[in-house]
Amino acid sequence: MLPRHHDPIVAIATAPGRGAVGIVRVSGRDLSGFVRALLGRSLVPRHAHYLPFTDAQGQAIDHGLALYFPAPHSYTGEDVLELQAHGGPVVLQLLLARCLDVAAQALPGLRLAEPGEFTERAFLNDKLDLAQAEAVSDLIEASTEAAARSAGRSLAGAFSQQVEGLRERLVRLRLLVEATLDFPEEEIDFLEKADARGQLDGVRTALQALLDQAHQGALLREGIRLVLAGQPNVGKSSLLNALAGAELAIVTPIPGTTRDKVSQTIQIEGVPVHVIDTAGLREATDEVERIGIARSWSEIAQADVVLFLHDLTRLGQTDYDAGETDIAGRLPPGPQVVHVYNKLDARGLPPGLPQPHVALSAKTGEGLEALRRLLLEQVGWHAQPEGVFIARERHLRALRRTAEHLARAHDHARAADAALDLLAEELRLAHEALGEITGRMTPDELLGEIFRKFCIGK
Repeated sequence: MLPRHHDPIVAIATAPGRGAVGIVRVSGRDLSGFVRALLGRSLVPRHAHYLPFTDAQGQAIDHGLALYFPAPHSYTGEDVLELQAHGGPVVLQLLLARCLDVAAQALPGLRLAEPGEFTERAFLNDKLDLAQAEAVSDLIEASTEAAARSAGRSLAGAFSQQVEGLRERLVRLRLLVEATLDFPEEEIDFLEKADARGQLDGVRTALQALLDQAHQGALLREGIRLVLAGQPNVGKSSLLNALAGAELAIVTPIPGTTRDKVSQTIQIEGVPVHVIDTAGLREATDEVERIGIARSWSEIAQADVVLFLHDLTRLGQTDYDAGETDIAGRLPPGPQVVHVYNKLDARGLPPGLPQPHVALSAKTGEGLEALRRLLLEQVGWHAQPEGVFIARERHLRALRRTAEHLARAHDHARAADAALDLLAEELRLAHEALGEITGRMTPDELLGEIFRKFCIGK
């Protein structure tokens, strides 16, 4: 541990603003003396005590509940004191200041907690592994019910258990390889007798299944960045309103009505979809509209999926078709582009349209359900939320690195003159990459990157 991890810490553990209840949390190695100095009495562990919280003159700041959790049976694994008072900002700040004042004599070194430091200590004291610790933040930030349930499964250890199961299988495989390297005189036909190839294939198959599940979990956490693009007056704002079920964007027959992006988060089967309506793409002379169009192209470049809207009633018009060709030629190769033919209520579909495409009417709602299904297919969503755990891009990168090392290990194992030293090294690297997910192999700078994004009280 770093020296700062030994300091006692204190923070307001509830969200900023007014509420019925607010919590001030203290964590440290031995808080018994501090508790007596602050509250004037000892507390029975894990019992709620109703009492006054007093200032230096003995006047009551508030009356509330005090709970004391001695180590190791606490959230952080250290002694933890929680003061539950009325949730006014002034009251909580007074309690926080009182804790710091009392600590000058009774708990030297007490300082304000950094973002995520309570959960970081839970990780460092083996109360949670790293994937579970991240799930605490993901549960707080979940934007859909499915995301919250999946974060709860990760917090309960569903993801970690699968990762650790794979690590255990790799450990057994590494032991066999390295035993053969250590005792070559035994002439153990390792690859045949131990069925190393079969074991390695089994690990790779299980890893691929886990990677697929993690991808589903990452979609639940991050959502889909969906950009509506096209010429002016093709129905982008109408489609945003139809998807959101509310009048979020102004809709008029005047070209160029949308000058800047309009964003809204919706959900499809529990997956958050961040829908961004952009300014119509065309050659503009108005400076404000030109800035809006430049921002439209910037959003398109960052999209997971681009819905390229076409106006069925204008197909075949020379100027309109020329604009379609120009936009299509400038779309970046990265995002997946779905062609959406709008105003189906006014005109039928011509033959020979590009794939993938969907026809709809943003005005009547016809075709919206087909669009929702196609969007999920485009990003690879197929799991049911009940079986998904939350995952992050960091986890996906670690799993992909693991798969790459195992693929190279597979090549070495299948070679006629198998290089067992190279095979052993690839297995070791795969083992370490998996360990980064749960924190078995985690550099300090990665911990700082993860926990600084938490709120202060966690």
